[in-house]
Amino acid sequence: MSLHRFAFCYLALLMAVPFVRSAESLYSRDNLVAWCIVPFDAKKRGPEERAAMLEKLGFKHFAYDWRAEHIPTFDAEIDALKKHNVELSAWWFPNALNKDAQTILSVLEKHGVKTQLWVMCAGGATPTDDERKSRIMAEAAKIRPIAEAAAKIGCSVELYNHGGWNGEPESMVAIAEELRAQNVGIIYNLHHGHEHLNRLPEALTKMLPYLHAININGMTLGGDKKGEKILVVGTGDLDLSLLKTIRDSGYKGRIGILNHTGEDAETRLKANLEGLDKLVVQLETK
Repeated sequence: MSLHRFAFCYLALLMAVPFVRSAESLYSRDNLVAWCIVPFDAKKRGPEERAAMLEKLGFKHFAYDWRAEHIPTFDAEIDALKKHNVELSAWWFPNALNKDAQTILSVLEKHGVKTQLWVMCAGGATPTDDERKSRIMAEAAKIRPIAEAAAKIGCSVELYNHGGWNGEPESMVAIAEELRAQNVGIIYNLHHGHEHLNRLPEALTKMLPYLHAININGMTLGGDKKGEKILVVGTGDLDLSLLKTIRDSGYKGRIGILNHTGEDAETRLKANLEGLDKLVVQLETK
């Protein structure tokens, strides 16, 4: 075989092998998003303190969750993040274009921020195929105006699992497919997916074409039923296998790190980062 023919065959073989991002790359500081911080921080930090804390911990990305009391500080939040070189990578968003939603869109447009809008769908169980189809169409109809408004300012809409019917991977994929919008995707939370653990590889495969963020935390089987819904990364007995499953799925998007407790956000985030670092060392050998 000629050298040129060998090179061509070798290149073709490489292209045929699915790309799997290394654990070191996927779980690096540059790819991590701090999440569930603002209303859960025991120290009640303001925008400047919060952004400084994120920079100190090495976060390059931040997902903003807020409550009504934080609306007057939206502009300050963006200014502080820019000052401390932290990207506003996602914004918790209403599931309707109400007054708060319009305010958020206006602030993002004013500051030229193009980000993900994390939106929850709604609804209970759908016992029959007809009910499921009807629910999917109804949820898509609710999300469509949000997606259209987001597209006008260069933002995307990410369907956010929060338990129940709307949190099923198949439901989110079906809604995204019904919308057929280039700026609609999925963000998946492990802490809201305890019931999916036994079929996570399958669920990730289904979501992968739309999956843009995965929020991780310490996980143990049935943890949501025994007061262990959200553990520090590295303290759950399933953590190493779950990180491997995510890596091996071919997923290449952002990884979210949660506070989501009443603790000091810096202390909790630091503990999660330290736990993740230890797992990554183990993961690189698997």
